[in-house]
Amino acid sequence: MPKILIVDDDDAIRDTLYELLSEEYFCQTAETAEKAVARLEADIYDVVLTDISMPGLSGLELLGHIRQKFSDTPVIIISGIGDQEHAQGLIKLGAFDFLLKPFKLEVVEKSVRRAVEYRRRLQETSTIEGANTETKDNESDDWKIVKENFR
Repeated sequence: MPKILIVDDDDAIRDTLYELLSEEYFCQTAETAEKAVARLEADIYDVVLTDISMPGLSGLELLGHIRQKFSDTPVIIISGIGDQEHAQGLIKLGAFDFLLKPFKLEVVEKSVRRAVEYRRRLQETSTIEGANTETKDNESDDWKIVKENFR
């Protein structure tokens, strides 16, 4: 079951998102970006859903941390700022998606579903690439053995 980390300092939003997503995903919550960083260091998450405006570290700083240390983890940003340039800037900084408050629950579900699928495909691709690298390495070793036997 995919793991989702929900980060928001607003109890009502955090609880609503948890209730919405926990039937389909394994969800954990954090009320600050600092607590989210601690959770990320302790466990692997398939998606992080975070508010941008929080006391202490912001969601933007959390996004930067995740991009640096957990680059395969999609981050969905929730913000009350509806400016198009703001949204595009967050996407350029590595956010997977941008959701404007107040949001519709169906929009959140769809965004999380897309992010989970994106993460799954990334993992499949890296597994296939790892297997191909392993096969190529083994083939070259086998070729060396055959080559040496013909000397």
